[in-house]
Amino acid sequence: MDFVSTCNSIFKATTELYHVTDDVDAKPVNPYADGSIESKLFVKNWIDAVQWHLEDIIRDPNIDPLAAIALKRRIDRSNQERTDLVEEIDSYFLDKYRDVKPAADATINTESPAWAIDRLSILALKIYHMEAEVKRTIQAGRKYMKVYRQTKMYNDPSTNPILYGKKQ
Repeated sequence: MDFVSTCNSIFKATTELYHVTDDVDAKPVNPYADGSIESKLFVKNWIDAVQWHLEDIIRDPNIDPLAAIALKRRIDRSNQERTDLVEEIDSYFLDKYRDVKPAADATINTESPAWAIDRLSILALKIYHMEAEVKRTIQAGRKYMKVYRQTKMYNDPSTNPILYGKKQ
């Protein structure tokens, strides 16, 4: 299994594990060897899952202001833990590839591998929650939709003056 597949598999399983209890205070048992990259990926996604739900909680318009302040501070701590873990994951890659000499024409990435992995973790959560929303019953007639059509049809010959022959 390639590394991205490993990440996606761990993130999907961890996201599902979080939702067994759906409790921001739950203490999971990490199934991976302590110190392994898999263990770090598990912790990374767990932090993200908890923070996702903390951010849902803080958006409650009826939240007690003092509880909101405490929750905001918890979210800030979580963000720091998340950033620290991203740096640990980057250290894994630095160590793994420490003997690789960059080619003369090598270019630098705009982000580190661990920040790309961070996006995969968040994506796993987005997929999980979008699937839950799609499956949610909404056919009670309490909502209606309006379709907004694009006003710039890039390749549509009936709306692009260059394509339908109108002079500018």
